[in-house]
Amino acid sequence: MSVEIESRFVVSPVGGSGPAVDHGAWQQMLAAHVKVAADGLNRVDYTGLKASDVGLLAGYIQMLEQTEVAALDRAEQFAFWTNLYNALTVNVVMHHFPVASIREIALGGTIGAALMGGPWKAKLTTVGDLALSLDDIEHTILRGLFKDPRLHYVINCGSVGCPNLRTAPLTGASLEADLDAAARDFINSSRGVAIENGKLVLSGIFKWYRRDFGGTERNMLSHIAQFADASRRRAIEQGLAVDRYDYDWRLNDVDR
Repeated sequence: MSVEIESRFVVSPVGGSGPAVDHGAWQQMLAAHVKVAADGLNRVDYTGLKASDVGLLAGYIQMLEQTEVAALDRAEQFAFWTNLYNALTVNVVMHHFPVASIREIALGGTIGAALMGGPWKAKLTTVGDLALSLDDIEHTILRGLFKDPRLHYVINCGSVGCPNLRTAPLTGASLEADLDAAARDFINSSRGVAIENGKLVLSGIFKWYRRDFGGTERNMLSHIAQFADASRRRAIEQGLAVDRYDYDWRLNDVDR
């Protein structure tokens, strides 16, 4: 299946003058239902979304499903797949809400889905007549075809431990700046990189996807240092050891 996906969704060359996707509906929903908490965590008002914008979200996803991805340039394709992933995640959580964690939504019909939970293996969308799961979009398309570690800072799995769901859609026009900004936002949050008792506490993302960040702990820390603030960069340069990797699977719902 991964070979079929990779052959169907060939990434366009860098640059180009293809069309831009209209993410206006997604912008409207993000503006209305993503709330920036005092600690910098972007929380989603799933109750408000479910009460007012179910149709708008469904229509946005349907519009993306009908998009001719091959006509988009590379940056627009990256933005397309990222926004689709995030919209699908919000949609599946909304339809199963209330839940305490996305892992309570066990979809996909596999033993792994039953044991680990989560909707990631279920075929939630169809693009170009090809049924796709969240795992297909994240691992086969975004990780497999684009090979940019910054993708991990802009996809959101509906959890507190995840990088923020942005308050604006990702767009091809501002992709590089947006990816860098998202990297800085997460790495310089306590969810991304923390310093406790003279040691580093890193997000589980850096453990699960170490290969994407250079394959070794040294390369991973070098990547982190590129986006870290002064105190975190200094800690890395001084050789502080990594104590552990943490991840908070609680739902990123607004506080009630």
